Amino acid sequence: MAGAGERKGKKDDNGIGTAIDFVLSNARLVLGVGGAAMLGIATLAVKRMYDRAISAPTSPTRLSQSGKRSWEEPSWLGSSSRLLNQDMKTNLSRSLQTLPTDSSAFEMDLVKSTKHKSSVKRSQVELKKSRLRMSLQEKLFAYYRRKVAIPVEEQARAKQAAVDICAELRGFLRAKLPDMPLREMYLSGSLYDDLQVVTADHIQLIVPLVLEKNLWSCIPGEDTIMNIPGFCLVRRENPEYFPRGSSYWDRCVVGGYLSPRSVADTFEKVVAGSINWPAIGSLLDYVIRPAAPLESLTLEVQYERDRHLLIDFLPSVTLGDTVLVAKPHRLAQYDNLWRLSLRPAETARLRALDQADSGCRSLCLKILKAICKLSPPLGRLSASQLTNVILHLAQEETDWSQDVLADRFLQALRGLIGYLEVGVLPSALNPKVNLFTELTPEEVDELGYTLYSSLSEPEVLLQM
Repeated sequence: MAGAGERKGKKDDNGIGTAIDFVLSNARLVLGVGGAAMLGIATLAVKRMYDRAISAPTSPTRLSQSGKRSWEEPSWLGSSSRLLNQDMKTNLSRSLQTLPTDSSAFEMDLVKSTKHKSSVKRSQVELKKSRLRMSLQEKLFAYYRRKVAIPVEEQARAKQAAVDICAELRGFLRAKLPDMPLREMYLSGSLYDDLQVVTADHIQLIVPLVLEKNLWSCIPGEDTIMNIPGFCLVRRENPEYFPRGSSYWDRCVVGGYLSPRSVADTFEKVVAGSINWPAIGSLLDYVIRPAAPLESLTLEVQYERDRHLLIDFLPSVTLGDTVLVAKPHRLAQYDNLWRLSLRPAETARLRALDQADSGCRSLCLKILKAICKLSPPLGRLSASQLTNVILHLAQEETDWSQDVLADRFLQALRGLIGYLEVGVLPSALNPKVNLFTELTPEEVDELGYTLYSSLSEPEVLLQM
């Protein structure tokens, strides 16, 4: 009987083993390599439990000296071998039934795992970017406080010096040239718009000329043979009815057009050659002298021991709605052209946008201006160009709160690089005007390279 029982146990063992081997051998075909491996591991564990069960001794459970089962013996030791065998078969059958038979299930698990890992990685990258952005944000504000912002006292002192000199110059011109038709002179520039950076060292003295409406007309630069938007010719009209000499400014006509260079030369003879600036300077407790020849007449004023102010003497004309200034083109062949004055309108729009939402557009602009002012490779970028980059970006982005300063700063850099790439920066107020028209291709390439090199580590720009 014992032998029969033993043979029966072996038969049962061979039957379940054969079933397991059959399942494993066909699992690869059904489940694929990954699924077969997982099924094999699970089945092997169940098979080992089954082997230990059928080989368990039939004698009563041997207890340890403390009356507890040994930790080396399974907890189910001592149960009936018949019941144990039946239970193991049932458990194995249930385990095999609950295992997926379609390889897509394993693929879905793999996809879910990959998606989870990808999501975690993406979250880590976003967190890292956020930390870097916050770090740049802090550095931008620190840079503004340390280098960009000008103390209020310094601004007030520079403005006062400009007002004093403007008053002296106005009085001299009225006394020396009473027949010169001029409107009231006024001071202008970034110092008066709270957009000057680093030091209060520059201001413009606007000298408006009075032109007779029936004697002068404005010809846009794009309508001339030179085809230069942003500049204009001021043409003398009706010479057959109003001959030369009918207007005070006929003396500055060259080739039938009012020459900004000739107008500037007229003022230079008076301002630089006739006025006793050392005497006026001693009276005002300043040191005043005409600056070295620049693109326009400029006075250099030392109003404190280590404080200097440049005052640009800038004649202007107004014809209808068009305001022009005698700031010549960089290329000498275009020195008969007057420059279209867009700065007041650009500044007004920027200020209105910031006042509407307490935005950081002006703050971002001032940081960019300081970087260009303190970095010689970027010195060719003008305030007007940078202002228009911000105005273009303001049309794309609506959120300009202080919290997004770093984001907007990086966007402005990328936008500027994009404009340099194509060599065109359209004016936000007059899209026909290309604000890069006075830059040479070599200068455009150098500016683009410098900015592009710093894009991966923008903090470098704050260290120049």
